[in-house]
Amino acid sequence: MISQEQIKTIDTREMHAVLSTFPQQVRQAIEIGKNAPLFSPKENPKKIAILGMGGSAIGGDILRSYSAATAGADHLSIQINRTYNIPKSIDENTFVIGSSYSGGTEETIEGFSQARQRTDKLLCISSGGELSAIARNENIPLIEIPGGLQPRCALGYSFFPLLHLLIRSGAFNENAAIESEQAEKELITLLDENSKTYGVPSHANPSYLMAEKLHGKAPVFYSSCEILDTVNLRWRGQINENAKNFAFGSFLPEMNHNEINSWNMPKSILENLIIVLLRDKNDHPRVQKRFDALGSILSSSAEVLTIESQAQHLLTRIFDLVYLADWTSYWLALLNGVDPTPIPVITKLKGLMSS
Repeated sequence: MISQEQIKTIDTREMHAVLSTFPQQVRQAIEIGKNAPLFSPKENPKKIAILGMGGSAIGGDILRSYSAATAGADHLSIQINRTYNIPKSIDENTFVIGSSYSGGTEETIEGFSQARQRTDKLLCISSGGELSAIARNENIPLIEIPGGLQPRCALGYSFFPLLHLLIRSGAFNENAAIESEQAEKELITLLDENSKTYGVPSHANPSYLMAEKLHGKAPVFYSSCEILDTVNLRWRGQINENAKNFAFGSFLPEMNHNEINSWNMPKSILENLIIVLLRDKNDHPRVQKRFDALGSILSSSAEVLTIESQAQHLLTRIFDLVYLADWTSYWLALLNGVDPTPIPVITKLKGLMSS
């Protein structure tokens, strides 16, 4: 069991405090969204492109997944661009959001520069840096969010202002807007409850128990390609960055047509893997049956764990699993003996790219 002294010794940048205050971040992010500027020109957006990388893009991913699975918002076309060049599909009818928590993400700045040549439907979300400067100099609407965090720890700020931007712009119909606001209330109550449990190293803490099960293993996450696809991505990314631990993933039903056949060899690798099924009650009935069959088949190759949120609203269930991922990756980092906040290899890469 991790001791309080180990927490102080290993977690030198105090990510524990950041994760513990995530419910307050969500509250603040919602208020920012309710008062933030809208797109200019102020039209009802239907075709949206979000330019971002890493922790600054994951909010857009969740927005895409959530809107696609929500009646009254499922008509929206939302794409996430994670590279320097933007696709030709981004045109004068596209509403473009440049999302960079630091404001200095080079891929986002390059892509946003290209977008400015194609459309005047622009908006930025950032805590400062070059992207914020561009927005101010070009009179582009800017959603300003608090700085000082690692981008991956600022998911509330990256997501909720964008959700309310779409609600206030009329992109969500009335029923979808009401559903989202009801989900936010349920979510804040749930986050408040879980923050008290997840922050304590104890076997009564589901996130600590999960970290112990993953310790010494490379987890492989499976979810449907809909609904929880971004949750799948979040689990992998948090374990990669916080715990400095390999994590992989794929989606049903596609993996049933190829990857499922690979769980036989090499044996030396399989013994170091653990399978995590990310399930949701709204998964397609045939996908639910595939999950049952998959767990039965793969249990002979590796340990199989199942995670599913019991919350009422979809948005709550998404963030319920995200918060569990954040804390699980935190405890796994400490079990691995590494500080969850610094990302030395990424920092080294940035240094090489700038030289």
